[in-house]
Amino acid sequence: MLVTGSNLKLIEETKKALQSAFKMKGLGELKYFLGIEFSISIVGILMHQKKYTLDLIAEVGMTAVKPATTPIDANIKLTAKLYDDHVNQKQEEPHYPLIDQAAYQKLIGKLLYLDMKSPDIAFSTQILSQFLNQPKKSHMEVALRVVKYLKRQPREGILLSSQSDNQITAFCDADWAVCALTRKSVTGYLIKMGKSLISWKAKKQTTVSRSSTKVEYRSMASTVSELVWLLGMLKEVEAEMKVPVQVYSDSKAAIQIAANLVYHERIKHIEIDCHFIRERLQ
Repeated sequence: MLVTGSNLKLIEETKKALQSAFKMKGLGELKYFLGIEFSISIVGILMHQKKYTLDLIAEVGMTAVKPATTPIDANIKLTAKLYDDHVNQKQEEPHYPLIDQAAYQKLIGKLLYLDMKSPDIAFSTQILSQFLNQPKKSHMEVALRVVKYLKRQPREGILLSSQSDNQITAFCDADWAVCALTRKSVTGYLIKMGKSLISWKAKKQTTVSRSSTKVEYRSMASTVSELVWLLGMLKEVEAEMKVPVQVYSDSKAAIQIAANLVYHERIKHIEIDCHFIRERLQ
């Protein structure tokens, strides 16, 4: 259990109240919790998973392997077994060496846990998670490349800065039709409070879009939805935040749709998202 706050007297009273009801002891200043290490300094709190990362590298036998410079090759096209069956249905036998499913699922589960301190592998783990049912050798090779990338700087993590201006800033983007199997797009966003990164995600969209503008706008809608939740949570803990919140997008068309109050035929299919974002803007 973590107990935190700005009032030391209140923290001590809370600990005494808990000790009267439960058998427990204080472990002092926070240093290690659920595989996450904390380094506290005047600059802020650094959250990292060095031990967890090094243990994973040793477990997969990559202690002496040279680190990779990127988590995934931008040009790689991963396919599923069913896709291979369809492509090779007129051939004698499809060639896709299958691997131990449990080992692959265990590795991806550990990489997903490392997402908490490594936003730069979120896109890679999102792709690899699609092949948990019937993984192939090619999928495992890409997953091991992510491990090699983590070896580059195992202590790299998230810095929660001690200086904050209580300004929340969000950045959103989308990769149009990036999934080679379904041609669905991927939404990506990150949210900062002052200088500190507090939320991020890379997730495949649920439907196929024929328009890149639609994809970018859906990404904006997902980001605004996350912001609404975050602001509600911060309000409950009585944190004072500056409004309005700044949301950045590199799609001029999506920004114009958010600002334009007039609907036309071309954006009727994203009308719900339009209403949602404009309501929040108001």
